[in-house]
Amino acid sequence: MSIGATLAAARRRAGLTVHDVSQRTRVTEPIIEGIEQDDYAACGGDFYARGHIRAIARAVGEDPVPLVDEFDSAWRSEKEITAAEAFQPSMPLRRRERRRVRWTAVLAGLVLVVLGFASYKFVSGLGQDRHAAAAASSHASPSGGRASAPASVPAVQGSSAQASPAATSSPATTPSATPAAAKALAPASVAAFGPAGTADGDNPQNAALAIAGNPATPWYSQWYATPEFGNLKAGTGLLLDMGHAVAVSSVRVSLVSSSGADIQLRAGSSPVHADLPQVASASNAGGAVPFHLSAPVRARYLLIWFTKLPPDNAGTYQARVYKIAVQGQP
Repeated sequence: MSIGATLAAARRRAGLTVHDVSQRTRVTEPIIEGIEQDDYAACGGDFYARGHIRAIARAVGEDPVPLVDEFDSAWRSEKEITAAEAFQPSMPLRRRERRRVRWTAVLAGLVLVVLGFASYKFVSGLGQDRHAAAAASSHASPSGGRASAPASVPAVQGSSAQASPAATSSPATTPSATPAAAKALAPASVAAFGPAGTADGDNPQNAALAIAGNPATPWYSQWYATPEFGNLKAGTGLLLDMGHAVAVSSVRVSLVSSSGADIQLRAGSSPVHADLPQVASASNAGGAVPFHLSAPVRARYLLIWFTKLPPDNAGTYQARVYKIAVQGQP
């Protein structure tokens, strides 16, 4: 049985139409119909034909490996471009400079040094004043004898003794502010998000699965030939609308993959990539990925932005998310 006949029979056994398979794989219906007739002219080359065969086979429950092997032996062109040639980057991707944190740490260290030196000088000055006062009191007595304290001194000392407990106890009576405990915050909606916003997000019809909590049915991106999206785009992700501005203290993203993803957490008040600055990031991440913010960030929109994709089980790269948990104050 040919490749096309095998895929067509598997689709019918699964009870799927060509339209259903197209929705699951993002492969157009004319290409699917052509492949089922063993016509690969519309695929655009052997590299893409293999990818379409893998995607369709997974969608209808068929093993893609023997089908791809059969394609290579029976249909492979004499000369074809490699994946590296097809997706060779025209220019290196830009990477955000991350020197702000280092400069902040240096400035904080300098401030601590200055405060420590000022505290030392202040305490040293108090000690010198007390020694000078004691020396002046001893020199004031006639014939080197013990000086008798003036009548007004006990009153001053008594006043000081009475005022001192009040001064030391005053801060204790002032109640300290207790930070409110973080609460689980539910997004009002979630949408697939691409470089142009929600207009070019991957698999937008399945975006709600990213917060459903079921690892068996996650939201998944398109598959790509390289972890860096084959130089086709700068990234892909999910936009969470919290409904109104909230104070976000942490976010946890649950991935199906065990490792390999580079993710940015971005937040802001407008659903535009340029208006959503990065507030946290994770590299080579997988499984449950936590983002703990050093201070709460007030924002209405949160963007889970993939800049590098983890590998899937078919030799390609794809992001799969099944749960996003947000903590903070409404």
